Amino acid sequence: MEVPEHKELRALARRFLEEAAPALREYEEKEAFPWPLVRRMGELGFLGVFVPEDLGGAGLDFFAYLALLEEMGGYASLRSILSVQQSLVLTPLLTYGTETQKKRYVPLLARGEVLGAFGLTEPEAGSDAASLRTRAYRDGDHYILEGQKTFISHGNVAEVFLIFAKTDPDKGAKGITCFLVERQDGVRTSPLKGKLGLRAADTGMVFLDGVRVPKERVLGQEGEGFRIALSTLDTGRISLAAGAVGLMGRALALSLAYVKERRQFGRPIAGFQLVQEHLAEMKLDLEASRLLTYQAAWKKVKGEPYTLEASLAKLYASEAANRVAYRAIQVHGGYGFFEEYEVARLYRDARILTLYEGTSEVQKLIIGAHLTGTKAFDPGR
Repeated sequence: MEVPEHKELRALARRFLEEAAPALREYEEKEAFPWPLVRRMGELGFLGVFVPEDLGGAGLDFFAYLALLEEMGGYASLRSILSVQQSLVLTPLLTYGTETQKKRYVPLLARGEVLGAFGLTEPEAGSDAASLRTRAYRDGDHYILEGQKTFISHGNVAEVFLIFAKTDPDKGAKGITCFLVERQDGVRTSPLKGKLGLRAADTGMVFLDGVRVPKERVLGQEGEGFRIALSTLDTGRISLAAGAVGLMGRALALSLAYVKERRQFGRPIAGFQLVQEHLAEMKLDLEASRLLTYQAAWKKVKGEPYTLEASLAKLYASEAANRVAYRAIQVHGGYGFFEEYEVARLYRDARILTLYEGTSEVQKLIIGAHLTGTKAFDPGR
């Protein structure tokens, strides 16, 4: 059962979305980043929900964050901004950052005064993250970074980047280090346009050509980067699952409203057996996904290992969101095929959920390794 603070946060998010939805639609159509909406989310405390108050956050718990993601999940571009800022950037900073690093970056990120990005994926290193080619060479009290990243959320709008680079290529995954890099260090970026969904969320390429980073901006320890990446992705997968739950909830709500209004053969289609089958399956996928998500979150909050549960939640919820979005289109019939109806956007937005932060195939390998004790691939080679 949710505590009052969670319910208040949900209500606040709903009011915000009622006001933001028309503007967001325009940003989606233009593939433009919704800066005014992001600033408003920062003012409302949405970008630092679980960050301690003394570091500029709202000081709420992880379940409050999930409640917010559920409410925002039907508006995936905005949900993506929340997830990247908190799951992929603030979480590792709070976990591995020094006190100096936290004081420098966390308040700015939590208040939304700057945005952050998680720089792991490369043109030749997607699911096989350990094969990344970005290098970091030690030069006195600095590191020199050379390489490039792709498919980076917030790539063109971030001021702070978590960049993963190899400091010792001979050690494989154990030779990867995470760096806190600022745009003013010389980072160049380029937008990636033409996405199927998440059209108001920024995605770009990041170029590191001789970028100099002080050694004080190593996050964690040298060689600890791959472990930081994996633990961060575990949290990210829970947040994606919560967002998927929200997307399913929005699709179901729109479908229920439609079937009560749409009439065929002299009566509302809500009374048709096969329409009710669609709705029942949508509800089942929604609730099963929510339970898996909260199971993973509960283990995380208790400090127990939760990699398996995070993968289970991410795999099921992301695939379920695609099934639910498909059914929403089917329920709407020909109307659902047009952008005038919101379910068309939900269908497009759902597709990315099975791809980023670990594809469905990768999640199955993680789950399989936990079940058998045998890895289908060696991420630490």
